Amino acid sequence: MHAEPGPRPGETLPESHLVVRRFTASAEDAGRRLDLYLASRLPDLSRTRIQELIEQGHVRISERLARSAQRVAPGDVIDIEILPRPPLRAAPEEISLDVLYEDEDVIVVNKPAGMVVHAGAGATGGTLVNALLHHFGTLSSLGGNLRPGIVHRLDRGTSGAMVVARTDAAHRALAEQFRSRVVSKTYVALLHGRMARDSGTIERPITRDPQRRTRMTARLEHGRAAQTDWRVLLRLRNFTLVEAEPRTGRTHQIRAHFAAAGHPLVGDTLYGAPRQVQGGEISLKPPGRVFLHAARLSFAHPRTGAAIEVRAPLDAGLREYLNEVARVSDVEPRRVDSALSRYL
Repeated sequence: MHAEPGPRPGETLPESHLVVRRFTASAEDAGRRLDLYLASRLPDLSRTRIQELIEQGHVRISERLARSAQRVAPGDVIDIEILPRPPLRAAPEEISLDVLYEDEDVIVVNKPAGMVVHAGAGATGGTLVNALLHHFGTLSSLGGNLRPGIVHRLDRGTSGAMVVARTDAAHRALAEQFRSRVVSKTYVALLHGRMARDSGTIERPITRDPQRRTRMTARLEHGRAAQTDWRVLLRLRNFTLVEAEPRTGRTHQIRAHFAAAGHPLVGDTLYGAPRQVQGGEISLKPPGRVFLHAARLSFAHPRTGAAIEVRAPLDAGLREYLNEVARVSDVEPRRVDSALSRYL
């Protein structure tokens, strides 16, 4: 195999710069898919980026345009034009928003479950940022082109209150409040099992799960310090509805903490929740999402310092599911309403 020099590892190319690499396939390469072959020769490029370059006509085999699934033959001369991706920028999209509070500095929205906050791996549109840009136009620039206005996030499957910065000054002030842990957040969660006490605190370090890299764990002795306060709102037959207040902001903190305590959130199969939900003798369909809702958000206004507290009504789907759990648990609907009175 022969290869001509190209960009050094980690080198950033000017947008107008183009580098051509040439490879000659050997007998050992015969039959390999072209995109896999190039990925093995160009470790600084992702396979996705290589496929994009092939689709855009930047790869030729013996002077002919190539296809990703094309198989390499011995002696093939493969030319690939490597050029940097154009900078990505979030665009406005006409998507409905539930706005809980707004002024010239900040916006608080009730994010629906299933909506990604900003573009990233696997999500290029339909995000909260796309919706915000359509409704409000200019947002803080400190988050960059893909995350304008975004000071904090909620998981895709979590609904509830999120604050967004409209100006750079507001963004800086809010970011400092989150760093200083003075922002107060309350979540409503439905847990498997019955909590032994009426309230408590979980203090367990959280780190990436070494066995499953898509989740975190609070079952190890090491990790970043994390604290979650909780209080029972309602006891059902095989479930407990709680308020949870994370005092730290670790990834998947509430989910990992309650899973480690032996009470995973309903619907949270990633953290050990059963796929079949049992309500006494009756099996319920899973809720189709994690039963977790950011119900209350409290912060100091970034310009005036005034206390702002916003409550997000419980997602309608979660409310219906909770009523069904209460029914099979022989709990009267008025007790559900009473438990959730602050979040209806």
